[in-house]
Amino acid sequence: MTVQGTARATIQAPPEVVWPWIAHLDKHPDYSPKPYRVELVSGAPGAVGSIYKSVGAIPGDKNHENSVEVTESVPHSRFALRAEDKLGVFTNSYDLRPVDGGTEVTHTLVFPKMSGLPGVMAPLLFPIIGQRDIDKRMALLKTKVESAS
Repeated sequence: MTVQGTARATIQAPPEVVWPWIAHLDKHPDYSPKPYRVELVSGAPGAVGSIYKSVGAIPGDKNHENSVEVTESVPHSRFALRAEDKLGVFTNSYDLRPVDGGTEVTHTLVFPKMSGLPGVMAPLLFPIIGQRDIDKRMALLKTKVESAS
């Protein structure tokens, strides 16, 4: 079973104003519902192939580390990442679509196929904890962008 979640927000700002909040990973902690930090390890900020180290909180690990690679960057339209940890590769994508003078942002998170206890727990916990977190993330993104523009 594939574990994934999607959250959307319609932000009252054009895609070119929303884009830096998505493509500049150093802005992601500004709209994270939990403590989160990210640092560029190699490459140019936001460029395809750039590698980052991220540290955030997940159930049972308040300092969870990931190696993050930018896999796609289509300005004002799509940004995608792969985050790897001991459980596997998680993918995150952000799709931006202009709507009525604003921008609809869709964030999709897809888990790797997991076995053992993580494989049993992820499908049970994600709908309760993870989906709530990505919904909050998108609400915070909307607030941050609209208050800055």
